[in-house]
Amino acid sequence: MQTRFRSVFISDVHLGTKACQAVHLLNFLQSIETDTLYLVGDIIDLQAMRHKAYFVDAHHQVVEQVLAMAKSGTKVIYIPGNHDAFFRQFAGQTLSGVDIQLHARHNTADGRSFYVSHGDEFDQMVKISPLMLAIGDKAHGLMLSLNQSINGVRRFLGLPYWSLAGYLKSHIGKAKEFIERFETAALKSAKSHKVDGYICGHIHFASFQMKEGILYCNDGDWVEHCTALTESSSGELSLLHWSENPKHLGTEPKPEEWDLAPSYSRNTA
Repeated sequence: MQTRFRSVFISDVHLGTKACQAVHLLNFLQSIETDTLYLVGDIIDLQAMRHKAYFVDAHHQVVEQVLAMAKSGTKVIYIPGNHDAFFRQFAGQTLSGVDIQLHARHNTADGRSFYVSHGDEFDQMVKISPLMLAIGDKAHGLMLSLNQSINGVRRFLGLPYWSLAGYLKSHIGKAKEFIERFETAALKSAKSHKVDGYICGHIHFASFQMKEGILYCNDGDWVEHCTALTESSSGELSLLHWSENPKHLGTEPKPEEWDLAPSYSRNTA
């Protein structure tokens, strides 16, 4: 598998929580070379750490690896999300070689322009009721606990990582409806910014969508799916899953696939 990239986008790592797949992420970061690394929000879960912090050695090593990459010449851009919103007050500053920005414009090698942000700004647009949000948070916590237990058993049996969350999100109607509304909001935002596409995270569901000539890219997460968005030296965007068995998940839609079903949506890892 290719491990040399022009740019890499990761988000929703949630360091400081038990759900974080820090070992897989650390292995990924140590295995790749990239000119630019975008940290697209919810990297350190300060929100969860207010109640209970879980910052074990693997989590420290991820932070150290990112700082080492910045020191060795990789341009690291950190765009805080809703779980690490504390860092938004430092936007415009560079800390330990990491540039902190509220959002970014990324130009691919083939000349396209992408707006990059975490994506939590669309929460009000998709209009989830407070009750449904509370129920969803509880259900999500339970799902992550089950995900850990299932994969603990799979590791014991010598089986690769598998995402319960990815399976459920791909098979439950309400979840699919929410994802579609989020994608639509992101595409509208990209159109208003007059760019070729939009790159984000937030909803823990990596995918590509192309509508009306605008490309939506979600880089996924590192608590449920272990995914990253990558750009090749020619500017082509792809999604990777990285665990015991790293694999290429899909490449951005070709022109003949525009406005059809997405070329890839997370349901296999």
